[in-house]
Amino acid sequence: MMIRVLAATAAGLMAFSGTAAAYPIQGVPELTHNALYKKGKLPKISCKLDKGTTKSSTTKYLNTLVGCLNDAWGPFIPDFKPVQTDIRATYEKGPCYNGIEITGSFVTTCYSQLQVQLAADWIGAKDELPIRTQVVQAWSGVVMGQTGIGAAYWAMPNDADEKQLDEQGRRFDMQRLCLSGVTLKALGAKSKNWKATLKAEEPTPKDKRWRDRFSKDKLSANDLHWFTQGYTKGTPGACNTWKAPESKVA
Repeated sequence: MMIRVLAATAAGLMAFSGTAAAYPIQGVPELTHNALYKKGKLPKISCKLDKGTTKSSTTKYLNTLVGCLNDAWGPFIPDFKPVQTDIRATYEKGPCYNGIEITGSFVTTCYSQLQVQLAADWIGAKDELPIRTQVVQAWSGVVMGQTGIGAAYWAMPNDADEKQLDEQGRRFDMQRLCLSGVTLKALGAKSKNWKATLKAEEPTPKDKRWRDRFSKDKLSANDLHWFTQGYTKGTPGACNTWKAPESKVA
């Protein structure tokens, strides 16, 4: 998914070099035994969201949503730093810019901010659920960053084994999807087809090379398994992909 590339800078992960280590995960309690997994069910989030179809109403909607997520997740994360939104017409530079120009709107995590490129597609959208889903997926980067999961993942040594490195990357991505399910459940979000909803507002690169590359990146059965597990159980403890068997992260 395109959001996986954008998520590579999530929650300040650019501050750490290297790539994930080979399977199995041993001696990294921040991943396998993180305190987040013991926090229980995320309480229902009461959040009045009215997007509208103007720039000002959509900006207010985004700020309100992020404020609700701050309130909901803050008690779950020690020393939580509330996240701000940085909403602009375009993002073409900055510490979390990865060089991929995006057509239309997108959201990504950058340290203690959610950066939003707000364009006509999101402003004019009447169905806000796909937008909310994109924001929540970016928000999972906040959770993983502020609980030490992101730092632990990127700081691990590696042995240059491509197969094993890919597997650990999938563990990270699937945990992000699972945490998204937890949050969407608490927000009371419902969809008849989560597979379509999760993909509906994914960023579209301007460059054809990048579009072609990410058009081949589909949600797998295991991606949906982890999202559904988070959504159904509603607890971060359901999202420990680091201890899951290889078959569950293939």
